[in-house]
Amino acid sequence: MRPIVQWQLVNDPFGDPGVYGEFMFEKRAVLFDLGDIANLSPRKLLRLGHVFVSHAHMDHFAGFDALLRVLLGRNLRLYLYGPSGFIDRLEHKLRAYTWNRIRSYGENLVLDVSEIGPAGPSARASFQSKESFGREPLTPAAREEDTIARAEGFRVRAATLDHEIPCLAFAFEEERHVNVWKNRLAEEGLAVGPWLRKLKKAVLADAPDETPIRAAARGDEETHTVERSLGELKRTVLEIVSGQKVAYVTDVVYHEDNAARIAALASEADILFIETPFLHEDAEAAAKKCHLTARQAGLIARRARTKRMVPFHFSPRYTGRAEDIRREAEAAFAGTDETAALR
Repeated sequence: MRPIVQWQLVNDPFGDPGVYGEFMFEKRAVLFDLGDIANLSPRKLLRLGHVFVSHAHMDHFAGFDALLRVLLGRNLRLYLYGPSGFIDRLEHKLRAYTWNRIRSYGENLVLDVSEIGPAGPSARASFQSKESFGREPLTPAAREEDTIARAEGFRVRAATLDHEIPCLAFAFEEERHVNVWKNRLAEEGLAVGPWLRKLKKAVLADAPDETPIRAAARGDEETHTVERSLGELKRTVLEIVSGQKVAYVTDVVYHEDNAARIAALASEADILFIETPFLHEDAEAAAKKCHLTARQAGLIARRARTKRMVPFHFSPRYTGRAEDIRREAEAAFAGTDETAALR
């Protein structure tokens, strides 16, 4: 089944890290990291509902001002997530500007900002344009294992990794897709209608199979209501398939704890976007700068049993050697590099 979210790197692999996910047939999107976003049009930026920032290094957070400028003067709510200290850093950015005219705007932009610590959401605050972006403390979301955000059709999980500072990795997971076979509806004497939305919601809520569902049935001249069990309808008229899983990992030193956390978070992901700044011939430099090599990234992706790996965040020292990075990562991922080892 075609995924409902289409993914793209914001920049070429040598540019600032970032991945944009756009929902098909809907005016909404998510963004991982907020560095240089000049390649994203205002139309794309205005669709953002959730932004996930791995850490506050400039190449991951410098684009906040550009995003804010596009969103100002509109009735929008944007959810932002980052590591410990993220709320203070975002507040400092907002306080760097003068907002004496902002209250004359009729619209209200709301920034709902959460900090994610090793144990989950740890702090939360709101900044509203109608209040000149003054900070309003909010209650953090209840801890739900490693889930940090939920919205219609998806959830996002996070893991805290070591980049000499805390750095977040993310996994976006679609809900299951519930598809209705119209030909089977007809065979069962049932009609399309609003009841199908309720049926899908019952499936996604994991309601018991014996749950009664009031369905529209075809009559000789008009439809009428019949009662069927959820289990029967799942067997006869529905197809239920897993949603897409996409993981995003950047700026992380290699050691076993990090590798294990990444593999668990990205386990069986459909796509893993993972940094590959260095070739393994420069593993010592990678370790000093707290980054992965292409070989290490490929082996972690293999360990996670991901279906597809997308390498990015190449160091400029390899300008002209992008294919060398890709080949090294892919060889480790495919298991064709017999010399590969996580060192």
